[in-house]
Amino acid sequence: MIPGNRWLSKSAVNVVLLIAAVYTLFPLIWLVSAATKDAGNLLGGDVFSLQGFDLAHNLSELTAYQDGIYFRWYGNSLLYAGAGALGCALVSVAAGYAFDKYRFRGKEKLFALVLLGVLLPSTTLSLPLYLLAVETGTVNTYWAVLIPALVNPFGVYLSRIFSAGYIPDEVLEAARIDGAGELRAFWSVGLRMVVPGFVTVFLFQFTAIWNNFFLPLVMLSDKDLYPLSLGLYNWHSNANADPSFYPMVVTGSLLAVTPLIIAFVTLQRHWKAGLTAGSVK
Repeated sequence: MIPGNRWLSKSAVNVVLLIAAVYTLFPLIWLVSAATKDAGNLLGGDVFSLQGFDLAHNLSELTAYQDGIYFRWYGNSLLYAGAGALGCALVSVAAGYAFDKYRFRGKEKLFALVLLGVLLPSTTLSLPLYLLAVETGTVNTYWAVLIPALVNPFGVYLSRIFSAGYIPDEVLEAARIDGAGELRAFWSVGLRMVVPGFVTVFLFQFTAIWNNFFLPLVMLSDKDLYPLSLGLYNWHSNANADPSFYPMVVTGSLLAVTPLIIAFVTLQRHWKAGLTAGSVK
């Protein structure tokens, strides 16, 4: 390739990447700037100006409103997303391990049924899940959101792939020869070898539960049980009548992003290892 054309190609690629980065980061930049504004500057469109800096007041209003109900919603979201993602990762890895390492009648047909679940939008399952919750008496409780979060068909599919790539059959056979039972072989050998897959499923499910809106909307009527997504939506609906809610909604949305950033930054080492492992095997 001619040196001049090569330079032009690299420049074009860099420009495209820069535009994509700006496009991706702009909503976050807007959110950070808007969280520092009072209602007047926020509604007046002066989001990126240096006037109207009022972050401390916005945080105090967020803390004081209804005795700090925002942070109760924050705790609820951490419970739903943390416990739900952890349980889902365990269930998915165990199911993927079983589909990969064991032979039983109808295995592939059952796995095809699991894959069929990947094609179903989560909103289509909300009504059946609600009817099941009514029958079990779990409507308007933490369990109504936690129990459905434990099942993720895509997590099972992903875990089977990780199990096939990370857990050699010879290692499990050696564990059985040493006297380990099937549960011990999975817990002490298989699960530890498939940690990148476990973390990947955990991150996917944590993000999905944290951003989940429709299922809590269907299941919950008690505001004390709301997650952040539903609570902020409730405030945004009130903002149409009372504009003073807008700074609280924006500031609350900024704080709501923090756990997702922390989770990805903290666990990215395991996640990257899982994404690149197949390329060097």
